[in-house]
Amino acid sequence: MKTKLAFFPALIILTLLVLMSLILSMGFGTAELGYQAVWQCLTDECQRNIYQTILIDIRLPRVLMGFLAGFALAAAGALMQNVTRNPLADPYLFGIVAGAGLGATVSQFLPEPLQAFGLPLSAFIGALFAVAIVVMVLMHSNWRRIEHLLLAGVAVSFLLSALTNFILYFGDAFETNRVIFWLMGSLARSDYQSLMWTLPVVTIGCFIALLYSRQLDALLLSDESAKTLGINVNQLRLIILVVCAAMTAVIVSYCGGISFVGLMIPHIVRPFFGLTNAKLLVASGLLGGCFLVWVDVVSRTILTGQEIPLGVITSVIGSVFFLFLMRKM
Repeated sequence: MKTKLAFFPALIILTLLVLMSLILSMGFGTAELGYQAVWQCLTDECQRNIYQTILIDIRLPRVLMGFLAGFALAAAGALMQNVTRNPLADPYLFGIVAGAGLGATVSQFLPEPLQAFGLPLSAFIGALFAVAIVVMVLMHSNWRRIEHLLLAGVAVSFLLSALTNFILYFGDAFETNRVIFWLMGSLARSDYQSLMWTLPVVTIGCFIALLYSRQLDALLLSDESAKTLGINVNQLRLIILVVCAAMTAVIVSYCGGISFVGLMIPHIVRPFFGLTNAKLLVASGLLGGCFLVWVDVVSRTILTGQEIPLGVITSVIGSVFFLFLMRKM
């Protein structure tokens, strides 16, 4: 029988798990350096210049980006499931990832100097476009109707994915292959510049969500209960969806499409931490970050000399989890 855990002791355990994951995951890779070299580089100075290059310049930003991506996707999934009172809501199934992927694909045709700014902006516009379509479809229907939300999200995902494939079909062969691999999800392009763009968006998004945590808790009861407390339900949903779109878009713009993280992690966390948004958001984010860090370790170590896209691994795990969840419901 699962029981709720005291939040602060559990938070300390999750934080320790995060720190251990970040440090231990840096020891895995093509070049085996040993954990003594990892610890020395993190706490003092690297013994050799090659250790500095491998650990600090290559692996550290990749590990940090993996944690940040998992944190953002899991937090966005938790927010979407609560704001729609739909246990199957997820940035991927909602069409946000497909929209962000379309925007990021279009940005590949921008001039090289503009791509650093155009990539996240185009992904954000594409994610908002997906949200706008789903919101327009569901505007006059019940948000609690799971089949409406899923059908709208899946339809938007297929539509925007088809547009992305159409653009890639007429693109340069080399550029198309590069974009296709990127759309499958990868942390290979992670660097400190991408972290500088990603961290503020995710931090601000989570801060806004925490500010509205009381209103979101009231929304868990029913729309009518929330309205009697003076909450503008439609405005609140729109704000949270925009926050989820922003966090998902900035992750997709640098990491590609990584599916099902936002669906799985909140369901794993919820029996232990409850339904309230603040606790669920923090716990889902921390566990989601750890999950994606280790998925990335598997993706770059399971095959010698090759890297499996993150989206392939998360899709396999997430599909099994999704089928199990559907059967349980």
